[in-house]
Amino acid sequence: MPTNPSFLDRLNGGPSAVAAWCGLPDPTIAALLARENFDAVIVDMQHGAVDFSNALRAVPLIAGAGKPAVVRVPVGEFATASRFLDAGASGVIAPMINTIDDARRFASFMKYPPIGERSWGPHGALSLTGMQAAEYFPVANGLSVALAMVETREALNIIDDILAVPGIDGIFIGPADLSIALSQGAKVNPLSAEVEEAIDYALSRVKAAGKVAGIYAPTGARAADMVAKGFHLVSVASDSAYLRHGAQMALAAARA
Repeated sequence: MPTNPSFLDRLNGGPSAVAAWCGLPDPTIAALLARENFDAVIVDMQHGAVDFSNALRAVPLIAGAGKPAVVRVPVGEFATASRFLDAGASGVIAPMINTIDDARRFASFMKYPPIGERSWGPHGALSLTGMQAAEYFPVANGLSVALAMVETREALNIIDDILAVPGIDGIFIGPADLSIALSQGAKVNPLSAEVEEAIDYALSRVKAAGKVAGIYAPTGARAADMVAKGFHLVSVASDSAYLRHGAQMALAAARA
């Protein structure tokens, strides 16, 4: 049986999955966090310091802890999505999906025909799932979760069309970039009323489409708010934030 045979079913079936966010390059950090009580681990190649090699090494370490590995690829690098699926990643987040063509191209690398155009070569996925090729291929499209990021006015305006693209399993919201877009570059405020309204609107459209909604939350308290709203996947802060917070707590106790 696969290590994570139905991550998409898990997201759809609830409760909300709470994920760690990793931007530091050493894959052992992702491995450590996978051993904590997170439901998934997201490796960030867009803004983090993680390169392809280290992200690739993180995937089996996360899966080895029995957790889904999700990778956020750099902007426009849709072909990289297939390589991570081949390695055994359970999902891919693609940033800056602002057009229907963006969504279609992303989906094409995430799904095998007839839905997409993903080519054959799941070397790591076969090993991690324990499946033979003949077993893996018929179910593979259901094992790969394709999340298109919605973080601009353009994406919000066509969110129904993005969700309707075959092979797109849902969206992932970046509140900080969304706040920049909605304020026309005036500020970064992911907690603004305008962003909150956009988040609620996007979530309602995802639920109407019967798909998955994910979001980044900078703190545990904010993550709890997003869980309460009904998001399927909520990432909490980041590995560097965990490190700083832990250091601050230890120092405060030592110097009390």
